[in-house]
Amino acid sequence: MAARRVVLLVADSVGVGAMPDAPDWGDAGANTLLHTLEVGRPSLPNLAALGLGNVCAGPGLPAASAPLASFGRMITAGAGKDTIAGHWELAGVRVHVPFATYLDAFPPDLLAAFVAGTGFDWLGNEVASGTEIIARLGEEHVRTGKPIVYTSSDSVLQVAAHEAVIPVPALHALCARAFEVARRWGIARVIARPFVGTPGAYVRTESRKDIALPPPRATLADRCAEAGIPTISIGKVASIFGERGFSRQVKAGNNGTIFQAMLDVLDEGVEGLIFPNLVDFDMLYGHRRDAVGYARALEAMDARMPELLARLGPDDVLLVTADHGNDPTFRGTDHTREYVPVLAYRKGCAGVDLGTRATLADVGATAAAWLGVAYDEGTPILQVIA
Repeated sequence: MAARRVVLLVADSVGVGAMPDAPDWGDAGANTLLHTLEVGRPSLPNLAALGLGNVCAGPGLPAASAPLASFGRMITAGAGKDTIAGHWELAGVRVHVPFATYLDAFPPDLLAAFVAGTGFDWLGNEVASGTEIIARLGEEHVRTGKPIVYTSSDSVLQVAAHEAVIPVPALHALCARAFEVARRWGIARVIARPFVGTPGAYVRTESRKDIALPPPRATLADRCAEAGIPTISIGKVASIFGERGFSRQVKAGNNGTIFQAMLDVLDEGVEGLIFPNLVDFDMLYGHRRDAVGYARALEAMDARMPELLARLGPDDVLLVTADHGNDPTFRGTDHTREYVPVLAYRKGCAGVDLGTRATLADVGATAAAWLGVAYDEGTPILQVIA
């Protein structure tokens, strides 16, 4: 049998409409893709041809009469609307109890433990947008040397520091110590957020580092690793799984470099699981409520899809999906509880309507079935692997 490959491409935060329980999360009416189409008016002919418009049509994204991929939407069956919950469920591990969030900032005892554990005092302690709080507190941070600590609706503690004040290796080490504190308060992830520049012109760099809890059970990547099948993380993916299950990690910091790294890996002819995450949709545009920027990023992805499809053969499966929503037209700056799309493509397979799938784990189950490894949750999309 020829070597098989699965490309599991996550377009981070590209949700396709509020789920039935969205009101419980304060997200009634959210629809990341539709509202981005309405405001930003992107032209997405290649994603339309694959069938994304059959999931969520709008300006610049019509439904295709004969889509190249099978298409549908998926329910987040687990608890949460965050990066970790979404990615873990995609890989076959549902989160049943939400991770701890601190929507009124961190409690004093946690921060006291942060100081004791890291040796650093702090600034901030707010629920905030990273770029906004860096712009506001960056000058004080440079003057005092205190890192900026903040959170969001995610289960996360973020630590920002200027690279000239706390060099990147030192910030990463600080965050590793902070993670040992944060996990005691039920927080799933700590993110190092280095930045550079001068007052009024601070810019976050691509030396971000995520430190996260490991999944409680075997994931798709773990199953592949156990079977000796190569598993390649591109971008931040491995960090979301506690650095577990991946035989290779390709570092890349933005959508353009991540997409190119995916193409380069495919050109190498490697087999197994290739798992990239296009982070800019969420990080640069969703959280910043920039619908026009979100639209331009979708256009950039769309323009490169023919390069990706040209590299796929009959033994390759492409699964394009998302991990949650982040409607750039919605109130606040946080993720939104939405359905996510799924496009399942294999050369020679006609596209069909997959309807609404019961869990994001159907993606992991499809990849596992194609690669010949076991899976515990989800139902494979047989239309693309039969």
